[in-house]
Amino acid sequence: MLRKYLRLSIGILVIATAVWQFTAGELGNGLFLLFMSLFPILFHFRNERILIGLWHMRKQDMVKLGIQLDAIKYPEQTLIKGQLAYYYFLRGLMLSQTELKQSERFMRKALSTGLRMKQDQALAKMQLAAMAMTKRRKREAQNLLTEAKKLDSKGVLADQLKMLKQQMKRF
Repeated sequence: MLRKYLRLSIGILVIATAVWQFTAGELGNGLFLLFMSLFPILFHFRNERILIGLWHMRKQDMVKLGIQLDAIKYPEQTLIKGQLAYYYFLRGLMLSQTELKQSERFMRKALSTGLRMKQDQALAKMQLAAMAMTKRRKREAQNLLTEAKKLDSKGVLADQLKMLKQQMKRF
């Protein structure tokens, strides 16, 4: 639990030092320290490993994504709720090509923990629908596809959703 708030406490300590520099008349040092305090506070809310993992995911480099996710030790203790949701989401996407059962478990955890963006929620539900189709659970797959379509307001996943609906008609 200490690891989770270490960055935040470092940021607060640097802000306190910046205030001390301002009161001492050192405006340059105070401004520099105030600027530098943004980094620990930012990385408290946005884990750098998750950010790099998202970048590797967009490049479809699953090996490097796995390395970044494996570098996060004890994710339940070190990550805050939003970061933990994206950790589960990335882990589920990474495992979706090899281990469907674990991937489904991680996607459900990501949705229950709370993904922030509707596009990510739509992608997770679409992945779960595809997994349900492989297990011959047509009703669950249909429900997940309709939820994913509602969440995909920008139409980014429209082609994939149409393809999955066509595949579902074969069952």
